[in-house]
Amino acid sequence: MKSSLLHTKTHNLKPLFRFHPTKPISFPPATPKPRPPILFDKPFSTLKMASCFSPERSRSPPAIPQPTPPLSQFKIGLCQLSVTADKERNIAHAKKAIHEAVEKGARLVVLPEIWNSPYSNDSFPLYAEDIEGGPSPSAAMLSEAARNLKVTIVGGSIPERCGDRLYNTCCIFGSDGVLKAKHRKIHLFDIDIPGKITFMESKTLTAGDTPTIVDTEVGRIGIGICYDIRFQELAMLYAARGAHLLCYPGAFNMTTGPLHWELLQRARAVDNQLYVATCSPARDIGAGYIAWGHSTLVGPFGEVLATTEEHESMIVADIDYSVIDTRRSSLPLAKQRRGDLYQLVDTQRLNAQGGN
Repeated sequence: MKSSLLHTKTHNLKPLFRFHPTKPISFPPATPKPRPPILFDKPFSTLKMASCFSPERSRSPPAIPQPTPPLSQFKIGLCQLSVTADKERNIAHAKKAIHEAVEKGARLVVLPEIWNSPYSNDSFPLYAEDIEGGPSPSAAMLSEAARNLKVTIVGGSIPERCGDRLYNTCCIFGSDGVLKAKHRKIHLFDIDIPGKITFMESKTLTAGDTPTIVDTEVGRIGIGICYDIRFQELAMLYAARGAHLLCYPGAFNMTTGPLHWELLQRARAVDNQLYVATCSPARDIGAGYIAWGHSTLVGPFGEVLATTEEHESMIVADIDYSVIDTRRSSLPLAKQRRGDLYQLVDTQRLNAQGGN
């Protein structure tokens, strides 16, 4: 069962989101008009200035306020797991890690990208599971753990088989064990850095076509997988839909990891003034694809709240959503956007509302 919030699929070829100016560029006249004198004895109204810029028009449809979550303060567990070629071992190992995180107080547990399989195009077809049609031992374990431990689980990602297609898919289970949503990786990891790394997920995987945001007992969560974090539009879209937290299971590599992994997490957090959590597999220098590791929790001011190194480890850290309000009050970006100059269009929401 998917989240009730905006999971209507569209079957057109329109982009998921787009930017466009709301009016053409204009230039001032050659002879500027006289301006009234600046009066320093009266305070300048930031609110009045912002209203002139139409910040509400910077999001189409208008942004959705964050809902009040059932829990506003809780602990999150990020399980940076070692992954082997033994699928049964990987599933049992992930189950044990979830139990340990809950024992340490976690109410939300996040697993890494592709935690039940080696990360390779050769492995994806062999380890793929039909999550909803079954059998799916990985999803079954996550559902059972969520129900028995009464914990929300963002289940990293596994290769999913659906008909003749394969996806890189994240399952989100509620504390009742019910599958609340699935996120299929939207942006496939197709890169070629000469002399460093070449990988083409599109050789075996199909891109998802639906942004995924889900209401849980620990707030409204926007989901991305690894390469999805590079696309700020998706994070902005989730923020405009009222997300409290963005979760990105991901396996950055030894080339891009040192340069971009933490940078991108902090950028997504500070730009949108919300929490960002990432979870990587542990580094295995003998693997065909070597993960960077460094699972991390970032706060809404862009501050790193907790992180790991490269080895198998676990973070259990505190999240307090009241901090979001504090940061947004100090830096009221939503009131200062220039809706007269630019706009983020949420195509999926617009189509669902019958827009063009």
